[in-house]
Amino acid sequence: MSFHLSAWSIKKPVPTIVLFLILGIFGLVSFFRLGIDSNPNIDIPAVMVTVTQPGAGPTELETQVTKKIEDSVAGLGNIDELTSTVTEGSSTTTVSFVLGTDSDRATNDVRNAVAQIRQDLPQDVNEPIVKRLEFAGGSIMTYAVASETRSVEQLSDLVDRTISRALLNVPGVAQIDRLGGVDREIRVDLDPSRLQAYGITATQVNDQIRNLNIDLPGGRGNVGGSEQNIRTLGSAETVAELRSYRIVLPNGATVPLSSLGEVEDSFAEQRQAASLNGESVVAFSVRRSTGSTLVTVEEGVREAVTELEKTLPDDVTLALIFTRADAIRDSYQATIDALVLACILTVIAVGLFLRDWRVTLITATALPLSIIPTFGVMKLLGYTLNGMTLLALALAVGNLVDDAICMIENIDQHLDMGKKPFNAALDASREIGLAVVATTATIVAVFIPVAFMGGVPGQFFQPFGVTVAVSTMFSTLVACTMTPMLSAYWLKSKRNREQETSKKRIHPYRNLLTWALRHRITTLLIALAFFIGSLQLVPLIPKGLFDSGDTGLSTVMVELPPGSTLSETEEIMQQLNQSLQENLAVDKVFTTADNINSGTVYANLLPKDEREVSQQEFEQEMRQVFRTIPGARISFQSQGAGGGGKDLSIVLKSENAPVLTQTAETLEKQMRDIPGLVEVTSSTSLVKPEIVIQPDPERAADLGVSVGAIARTASLALIGDNESNLAKFDLADRQIPIRVQLNPDTRADISTLKNLQVPSQTGNLVPISAVADIRLGSGPAQIDRFDRNRQVSVEANLEGISLGDALETVKALPAMNPLPPDVAEEPAGDAKIMQDIFTRFATALGAAILSIYAILVLLYSNFLYPFGILVALPLSIGGALLGLLVTQKELGLFALIGIVLLMGLVTKNAILLVDFALAGIKEGKPQFKAVVEAGVSRLRPILMTSVSTIAGMMPIALELGADGEVRSPMAIAVIGGFTTSTLLTLVVVPVLFTYVDNLYRWMRGLFGGKKKQVQL
Repeated sequence: MSFHLSAWSIKKPVPTIVLFLILGIFGLVSFFRLGIDSNPNIDIPAVMVTVTQPGAGPTELETQVTKKIEDSVAGLGNIDELTSTVTEGSSTTTVSFVLGTDSDRATNDVRNAVAQIRQDLPQDVNEPIVKRLEFAGGSIMTYAVASETRSVEQLSDLVDRTISRALLNVPGVAQIDRLGGVDREIRVDLDPSRLQAYGITATQVNDQIRNLNIDLPGGRGNVGGSEQNIRTLGSAETVAELRSYRIVLPNGATVPLSSLGEVEDSFAEQRQAASLNGESVVAFSVRRSTGSTLVTVEEGVREAVTELEKTLPDDVTLALIFTRADAIRDSYQATIDALVLACILTVIAVGLFLRDWRVTLITATALPLSIIPTFGVMKLLGYTLNGMTLLALALAVGNLVDDAICMIENIDQHLDMGKKPFNAALDASREIGLAVVATTATIVAVFIPVAFMGGVPGQFFQPFGVTVAVSTMFSTLVACTMTPMLSAYWLKSKRNREQETSKKRIHPYRNLLTWALRHRITTLLIALAFFIGSLQLVPLIPKGLFDSGDTGLSTVMVELPPGSTLSETEEIMQQLNQSLQENLAVDKVFTTADNINSGTVYANLLPKDEREVSQQEFEQEMRQVFRTIPGARISFQSQGAGGGGKDLSIVLKSENAPVLTQTAETLEKQMRDIPGLVEVTSSTSLVKPEIVIQPDPERAADLGVSVGAIARTASLALIGDNESNLAKFDLADRQIPIRVQLNPDTRADISTLKNLQVPSQTGNLVPISAVADIRLGSGPAQIDRFDRNRQVSVEANLEGISLGDALETVKALPAMNPLPPDVAEEPAGDAKIMQDIFTRFATALGAAILSIYAILVLLYSNFLYPFGILVALPLSIGGALLGLLVTQKELGLFALIGIVLLMGLVTKNAILLVDFALAGIKEGKPQFKAVVEAGVSRLRPILMTSVSTIAGMMPIALELGADGEVRSPMAIAVIGGFTTSTLLTLVVVPVLFTYVDNLYRWMRGLFGGKKKQVQL
């Protein structure tokens, strides 16, 4: 088909030109509409079930709530994993579904499953909240809100009601989180001594306020001949009016609410804080929705903030603290630069070989005509301009000119024979057409199984593979239409003298090939030894997922012992802020205490060209400083694909909690002794101090006091009622809660708790100490569960050791060999993805080789000749591994993708050799002569394609631009593998071909004469 298409394009050039004009315009328009992101979208469909019960301990919640929720959803289909986190007052279960599951249907299924067991949950828990995880990853950007005249409460309200509402309208914004600040509420702080004197409890006061301070509908009336709505308005209009509310005492008398304690318009107990460079601020962060592109969302938020600032009061300013989009834009620009530079280097390499500006220009047109239409297909498929798709184009640059090189080099040889350019183009395109189609088919065949391997790895491989395959198909279209058409009309006729110089130039190769064909066993043994030797390099190469790169933003996780106060957490944060700001690489530091005993610090580094250290070196320096700060666990957050807090995560699960805890503590201790593992922590280590109220059944029964009454009295008096049950105070534009509780100053004395009055069934009040024993105790601060088992995570960051090596070392520790019978290990984080990648990759690569074989069989109608081509594949592995070993790059995701690309590229050279050898034999030449002439005639195009491919990958291999260190393993693997395979292919493939051809001839003779062929 290809040569007919070429002849048509040569004879009718106008339709060809129009076709590529249309494709070019379509591609350019699509390019400017493509979103920019760091990686392909690997958002996993997940549904979160949250159940809250203020004041409840993790142990009780696990038994009464979490296990029941897990059991109810466990039977749903397509569940990948089930994780739960139980903390004080909150149980959160996340149901992660396999990729491709309809998230709306999954959410409804989970909601229905939870609704069916609602009656089995404790009655006083808040209604379970079932929602789809809308946001992808962490915050993408953070702003600080500042004003010289407004209070923290006013700024908090501005963020909650004005800024959040405006920004949630931006497409792709899923959630706005306020950091720091306070929540406004009316506080009724009761005095315990006055309550005791008046004989009333905090619960009774709370119930009366709820019943009094409320507006309710009262039906309809028909007074005066018209219909009226009836409303009952009991809400206090001012705080002063609320203070004067009359509270009915048990003896029937009434007293104003102000007689029982203080009533004031204030704010809730502060449980979070934020600061910028040590100064307290109110800030907000933006999370993007699943499926959206980060840079597009970030640009939309910036525009919305600019518009918002025009409407905000003049004294309010919004300052951008950090954005993750800058690193992505830098990486995008670096990849575009690498793509352009690769094109230039490729054209230069071709020009040096061809030494004819017309031929070089015709070859160079293949690049834009292949790349630009690919953007159109990417838009149709919903891809973005991310690291994988752009890298695919940058790495494929050398490959994209291969077909054009093969075509024009063959035309050049026909011109050397003295033909006119028009005839040379016609004859050459007919001669090489099948080889060009075959080489493209192998590239596509490699990526068909790899692109659809599924799972998280498939989300990375698919856009890369499809982009390479599509651009390669366009390059073949160019080579079969534009290249011969332009050659027919642009090139000039030649004299025959070039043949002599050509023969002289390739004379050493002819001698080498002749020697190899006369010493075939020796040649094949050398090749076999090289392949076996290359496999021995695998244990010496570091293995991992991928380098996290230099994003310019380091995230520090801080955790204080359970029971710590917010002021203690803020003090540690200030020390961290001071230490970080003393480092010359730091631009600004934003700290947020997002919980009362934990927080996050964002260190925004100076641009790479303005600092002397890389992000990795900066983090190594700061780890030494962090060790001098006592009283907290401080560690850098991993930037890996697993989304965990640390680089390495070992997850152990069991239903036997004591054995699980003991195993985890032993493993943690042994992991601390492994060089290269830093910031080793275990999720079992911390317990939270508790005050335990132990009711005495006999005394409680005698006095008619129930356990429920004791718990409700203590809970309401100390932290107030459930959020949904709180009375509301009406403002002009909203409602704020009225929280009734004991004065916080009295909670520091345990005697306050002991003297709390509990109502008995007879109506009398008795102190808690009369019906229960109160003692100090401790319990787990947090319980983690995985697939309905208790789980403990032992985590560590890596410093100077690869993920694969660290995992191998940990698994060899005595604590892991063997694990106790009822304890199991569960792959997690980056290690799980790495294991998944290597497993799926091996299967996909096997399928890719079978696909190549199938296509070659179809092209040659022969089952044997493809083996002569496939021998090139193992010869490329050695060079790829050698390149990674020399440069000490990890054998990870990017290197594996490079090896996949390599499979397709090296097959192309072998096809050219075999195709021309078969053509020579078909013409009646002896096998030896046909093979030698095929090698000699194809030497120049093979060397040209190899050099152009290597030249195109040099910018990426040299780590030029932002994130260069992340992408380089891919290019290094291809360059190393392509170099060795090209050198060996030129010798080994012809030798093996002679064996295959001899076998084919023997079998043909065996099964019925010369004309019978082994066909499909």
